[in-house]
Amino acid sequence: MSTQLSTVAAGVLADLDRSPTPYHAVERAAALLAEAGFAAVDESQPLPPDPGGRFLVRGGSLIAWWQSSAPGFCIVGAHTDSPNLRVRTKPDVTSAGFEQVGMEVYGGVLLNSWLDRDLGLAGRVSVEVSSGTLEARLYCDAEPILRVPQLAIHLDREISERGLKLDPQRHLTPLWALDRDDRGDGDDERQKGQADPGRVRAHVAAGLGVAPSQILAWDLMAFDTQSPAVVGRDGDLFASGRIDNLVSASCGVRALIEAAGTDTPRTPVLVLYDHEEIGSQTATGAAGPLLGATLERIAAAGGGDRTSYLASLAASLVVSADGAHATHPNYVDRHEPSHHIALNKGVVIKRNANQRYATDAGSEAEIVAAAAAASVPLQYYIHRNDLPCGSTIGPITAARLGIPTVDLGAPQLAMHSARETAGLADLDHLHDLLAAVWRRS
Repeated sequence: MSTQLSTVAAGVLADLDRSPTPYHAVERAAALLAEAGFAAVDESQPLPPDPGGRFLVRGGSLIAWWQSSAPGFCIVGAHTDSPNLRVRTKPDVTSAGFEQVGMEVYGGVLLNSWLDRDLGLAGRVSVEVSSGTLEARLYCDAEPILRVPQLAIHLDREISERGLKLDPQRHLTPLWALDRDDRGDGDDERQKGQADPGRVRAHVAAGLGVAPSQILAWDLMAFDTQSPAVVGRDGDLFASGRIDNLVSASCGVRALIEAAGTDTPRTPVLVLYDHEEIGSQTATGAAGPLLGATLERIAAAGGGDRTSYLASLAASLVVSADGAHATHPNYVDRHEPSHHIALNKGVVIKRNANQRYATDAGSEAEIVAAAAAASVPLQYYIHRNDLPCGSTIGPITAARLGIPTVDLGAPQLAMHSARETAGLADLDHLHDLLAAVWRRS
């Protein structure tokens, strides 16, 4: 199967492959922005007032904008985190002759999707490079060093009747080595005890080229090492980890680069948040002050005061870009029957009467107009009344800033799986719509 990818699709798949964690996703976004002429700014310093592209990074979050005198802001928001397994502070454990890595479940993980996969280890590590000098370093071991084997059916005969049931505390601890200290004694007290409490630390230190004692803390996580792949008979689908929500982040970065510097009616802003999957109540999440404080500083750099800044919010728009549920062919009954969502049929506008999505008639109309101008097809998602509805950064941002907000995204299957599925054409649809929104807003 040979598939000719569009420039946007090829770029997004490359971004997914190089972004195993939120920190790597932000590093990738920053590199693309810098290559396009955007300048990194120090968040602790005054923002430069002259026109041009800027971006700042805080942990796993990034804000980029084009400094201009345009009234109001057009903000596209997405998030960099995905549900996964994250390394504990004391990760070294042993059981039954295996060395394992202790993990915490992060976000709403489809637990079964992490079984029998080749997993790597990546994240951010705090290192003391010299006495009193700390440095945050990115780490990635893309070798398949971790694996969570499923229990054989011969030892779980009831699985066909009752289904797979996983205890996140007991059943999601990856193995990564044979216990070199195991004596083969079934009564060994170490069978369920702690291993030498430094083997994970030593492995990470070796990868970073530092001594284990120099590692002070980490934010490490497992990831599926399999690269994104074009799939399907006709090569029009793709599978990858972290489609939710790095597809939106990648399309947002590339659309901002395309739209920035043009005569946009509002100041274009892109915000990529961390921690959406766990409620956004953090210093780098949508419920924190990061975006509001930065917008006020952008306005001040352009010569405005707080009164004019608050007035500009009333003339602004937020686009919350996050993955949308496509109608699953094997579970059609789980979807609202009059709102069928198909892959490669366009961007999905999400509505919810209880404001789990922030879209209303006014914000939706702006998207409909932009989509028509860019010839981007639209679809409409409504959740079933008898199932609880998820949410996004949209309602949080709308409530914090009082800006009209629309929720939308590219459709996908298997959301929150370690490996999700989506349509290649929808990457261009989302990119083109975001660029059009910025140009028309």
